[in-house]
Amino acid sequence: MTTDVWLPFEADEIDGLPEASGAGLNYRYWDGGPDFPADPADCVFYVVPYLKSAEVSVRPLPAMTSLRVVQTLTAGIDHMDSGLGFLAPGVRLCNARGVHEASTAELALGLILASLRGIPGFVEGQRRQEWRSGFYPALADKSVLIVGYGSVGSAIEDRLAPFECARVARVARSARATERGPVHPLAELPALLPDADVVVVSTPLTEDTRGLVGAGFLARMKDGALLVNVGRGPVVDTDALVAELTSGRITAALDVTDPEPLPAGHPLWHAPGVLISPHVGGSSSAYLPRARRLLAAQLTRYAAGKPLDNVVRITGS
Repeated sequence: MTTDVWLPFEADEIDGLPEASGAGLNYRYWDGGPDFPADPADCVFYVVPYLKSAEVSVRPLPAMTSLRVVQTLTAGIDHMDSGLGFLAPGVRLCNARGVHEASTAELALGLILASLRGIPGFVEGQRRQEWRSGFYPALADKSVLIVGYGSVGSAIEDRLAPFECARVARVARSARATERGPVHPLAELPALLPDADVVVVSTPLTEDTRGLVGAGFLARMKDGALLVNVGRGPVVDTDALVAELTSGRITAALDVTDPEPLPAGHPLWHAPGVLISPHVGGSSSAYLPRARRLLAAQLTRYAAGKPLDNVVRITGS
C-alpha cells in the first residue's frame, strides 16, 4: 500500500500533523527541486509547492499513479490544469481557501487607497523634493463593484465596511443572497459597471473569465473610475487596458498582469494612471502559519478517512 505524502515543508515544521507511524503515512519533503524525494508512483497526497511555475508544479503528476489528493497552497488552481489529464479518475483537487483571503483583501484595500489618494505621486514628489498639495479622491462616498464574490471578494467587502462607501455591489458566476445584500450574476455586469467608481476584480481564472475585462467591459466603466485586479492577470485584456489608460479615461491598480512577470519595456509599466505590485497579494507574513494549519487539518482528515475541505474538482467527474 502506498502512503507517501509530498510536502513543501519539513514535516516537523507543521504543528498538528498526524504522526507518520500512527497515521501510516510517509512524509517526503519536496519544494520543486530537480530531484524527487522518492518514487512519485508511491505518492497518495501531493501538496503543490508554492510560488513555483506551472511547469514545476505539474512535473511529477504523470508518474503519480497512486495519487488520491492534490492540495494547492493557492486560492486559484489554474496553474494545475495542464497536468490534471494525467491523473486517474477520482483524484480530489483542493485549494487553499482560508489561507490567502485576509492578505489579498488587505492588499486590495491598500491598492485602492494608494491609487485614490495619490500615494504614488507623493512618493515621486518626495524623490523630486516637490510639495504636491491639493485635493485628491477619497474612498468615502464611492460606489464599489466587486467582480468575483467568493471568499476573497467577501473578505474585501469586510475591509471596505469602515470606509463609508456609498454602495458595494457584488457579482459572481451565479446569483445568490447574502446578509449584506444580493450577489448579481455575471449576466448583469454590463448594467452595473457604469455606476461604479471602483471596480475590484477578484475572480479566479476560468474559461468563462479569461478576457472578461476586455474592451467592452472597460468602455462601460465611468470616466475617472479605478480598476483593481487582485485575481489573475489573463482575466484582463492587457492591450485594451493599456489603450484606456493611455487615453486617461480610467486608472488601474494591478497586483496581477498578463504577461507575468511583466517584462521590462512592456507598455503597461509606463501607462499613465497605473499602480503595479508584483503579485504579492497572498505572499505575506500571514501565509506560512495559515498554510501549515491548513495542511495539518487536511492530513488529519485524510488519515481519519473523513471528507476533505476545499475540494474544488474531482478528476473524471
